[in-house]
Formats: sequence, C-alpha cells, structure tokens
Amino acid sequence: MPAQKHRTENDNMIDTHCHLDFPQYQGDIGAVIQRAVNAGIDRMITVGTDPVSSAKCVELAREHEAVFAAVGIHPNSTVGVSDADWVEIRRLAREPKVLAVGETGLDYYRDTAPPDAQKDYFRRHIELSRETGLPLIVHCREAYDDCYEILAALERPVHGVMHCFSGSKADAARFAELGMYISFAGPVTFPKAESLREVALSVPPEILLVETDAPFLAPQQHRGKRNEPAFARYTAAAIAQMHSMSLAEIDRVTTQNAVDLFGFERRR
Repeated sequence: MPAQKHRTENDNMIDTHCHLDFPQYQGDIGAVIQRAVNAGIDRMITVGTDPVSSAKCVELAREHEAVFAAVGIHPNSTVGVSDADWVEIRRLAREPKVLAVGETGLDYYRDTAPPDAQKDYFRRHIELSRETGLPLIVHCREAYDDCYEILAALERPVHGVMHCFSGSKADAARFAELGMYISFAGPVTFPKAESLREVALSVPPEILLVETDAPFLAPQQHRGKRNEPAFARYTAAAIAQMHSMSLAEIDRVTTQNAVDLFGFERRR
C-alpha cells in the first residue's frame, strides 16, 4: 500500500540515493518507507548495483508510491558480467519509474574489479544514459582523475550526479564545471569530517543533492546502526548549517535540484 504522508506541503525532501533492495531491510521495508515519508522524505530513489539488484529496485518502485529506481552495475560488480546481464540492464532502464542509469563509475579503493573492466562498463552506462535520456549516477572512490578524464572527453556533456562525494574542493569544482550535481551523505555529519564539510560548503547550493546511501553511512546521530531514508534529514540539517541556510531553505533547494535532474513526474 502507498505510504501515507504526514507533513506540510512545504516540508518535503528527496533521498536521491539508497539501496532498499539490500537484505538489511528484509522484513520491515514497508515500515522503513513509512518512517521516511513521516519524516518528510516523500520520494526516494533505490539504486541497483547489478542486474538482480536492479530488478528488485524496479519491483520496489512498482509496489511503493514514494519509491523510484535507478538501474545499473556498480564498478565493483563488473567482473563476470555477461552479455545477457547487460541486455537486462538495458531493458530495465526503459521501465516506468526508472529515473537514472547507475550506479556506475570507478572504484579503486577495492580491488574486486580491474580498472579496465570498470572503465568499459562506465562507458556503456554513459551510452545508455544518452540513449534513454536518463541522468547518470556516478560512484567514484579514489579514482577522481580517471573518472574526470572519461567524462571530460565526451563530445557532449553528461547529465548526472557525483554520488556520496568524498573528493576534494578542486575535484568538486571540476565536476561542477562539467555540469554534474554533487551529492553528500551521512559522513558530512561525522565530527572528524571537517575537510568534507569544507568541500560541501564550497559547492553552490544550486547543484547540491542530499542522499543517505542507506543502509550504509548512517549520520552521526545513528552512527553504527542501519541507515535508512528517514535519516536524510540529519545530512540536510548539517548542510544547511554549513551554508547558513534554514533547514526549510535547504530542503526547498535540494528538492528542486533533484526534481530538475531526475524528472520524477515524467516517469510515474
């Protein structure tokens, strides 16, 4: 059943990146979604990490009014991907309520997939984004130079977001110059994350997005516990404080940014 909304018209925001298909939510996914809506998170994008995960995300979007999906293959999952797997991702990208392609990108922090395989599928996702007109959700970890090189070499700019951003102010600025949105998650609330907060402050509000990356990276107020979309409020509050804005202002700006990027109403 669709989650009931308990909020005022102006009290809403969007969790632009979570993983509601993950096993951490098995058994209480309905309650998790309801808590998010009760907290004013009236839309959330659950993001696929491989063909099976992406199909589950699409199914969750079908079942819950507040949930939308993104489909793709995470860079750490690009080893052993078959032609049939990629055909399935391409098919799922045309499903109703699928708002984005990804997450894709490059991750050199882990060595589960060689860089060449990651780059190959990153480029495939970029092409699929172009074909479908859907924005790209980019995962980048300890690979900012290579990720930038691939995006900057495109003949036409790509429309998308650098999710759960962890790079430097210089990295943020150069991706912003490419037309990318920059998204922050729970780590901006961590006491020792002063450098990340400086990066978030350097990003203009008109390209900021808020996410949880749930079930991971719970904000400081719930650190060490399972993260969930309702906790996006804590990240939004931290970013609002950095920018000397009210929570209502940051909600309005980041919600409009998310609507502009993902085009929710076009994919219901």
